[in-house]
Amino acid sequence: MARMYEKIRRVFPLTRNGSEWLEICMDTDPAVHDALSAFLFDLGCNGVVSEDFGKPTLKAYLPFREDLEELKFRIYAYLSDLREMFPGMNPSQILFNRIPDQDWGVQWRAFFHPVEIPPHLLILPAWEPVPEKVPTHVIRIDPGPAFGTGQHATTKLCLKAMEKFPEQTSESWTMLDVGTGSGILAIYGEKLGAEQVVAIDVDPDAIEWAAQNISLNGGSGAIKLSTASIETLEATFPLICANLILSEIVKLIPRFSQLLKPGGYLIVSGILADQVETVNDVLEENKLSCFETLYLEEWACMIVVSK
Repeated sequence: MARMYEKIRRVFPLTRNGSEWLEICMDTDPAVHDALSAFLFDLGCNGVVSEDFGKPTLKAYLPFREDLEELKFRIYAYLSDLREMFPGMNPSQILFNRIPDQDWGVQWRAFFHPVEIPPHLLILPAWEPVPEKVPTHVIRIDPGPAFGTGQHATTKLCLKAMEKFPEQTSESWTMLDVGTGSGILAIYGEKLGAEQVVAIDVDPDAIEWAAQNISLNGGSGAIKLSTASIETLEATFPLICANLILSEIVKLIPRFSQLLKPGGYLIVSGILADQVETVNDVLEENKLSCFETLYLEEWACMIVVSK
């Protein structure tokens, strides 16, 4: 599933037996991180760390190369093209650092810290001990290369929105998690009381890591993981969650309309605040209505019902 990557996007371990690396640090708008990451991978980048829960920084790592001026020229030229596609994009500051090889499999963990989402939830890195006093729910996560650590605003918004659904129903319920990534939303769905969660992602690596995280959290078997396309699903669901990107959400809204049970909730995020009206227009065309929008930083999460 094409998706926005959370603020750790990790394609490690990087290992070159002591060789040096070039670290490229860019402070730039989160909205362009995906496009910029893809470009950097085409340049030979081996790993990306994308942070937009604090200062919006993208760091890319590739084997050190001597043609640094040529590399700089290509990056600045691409940024110039991006500004034409994203007129509101702020100027990007870029630093190039020559760094020694290191244990990347451990170093990336410095970006992942416990996250408390008051009042009910604590998200804990898998390697951190569980504190003595915890909220109602604890989710332990080892994200691997997948999306979903709880650090990013869109994940936090989805988790908060999900808490509203059990309050509205006393019946047993099921959930669909589209683009499950690390499995964090599916895991929370089970903890909130879902009888069954269908969690899909077309990325097999994401499914593998989600399975590990489900096991890490003592899953009861309620979560069913699959690489199946959303088009192949036949069941309908009272709760659907999709933390993706605008283009994917807009494309999938007609299918969401078919899969959502009457009176159910569709929770969509990965949307910038200024993209909400675009999504609203597509919802209206598909007989869906947003009754509440949650905001955090520049991001929005829409809670949608069928008309």
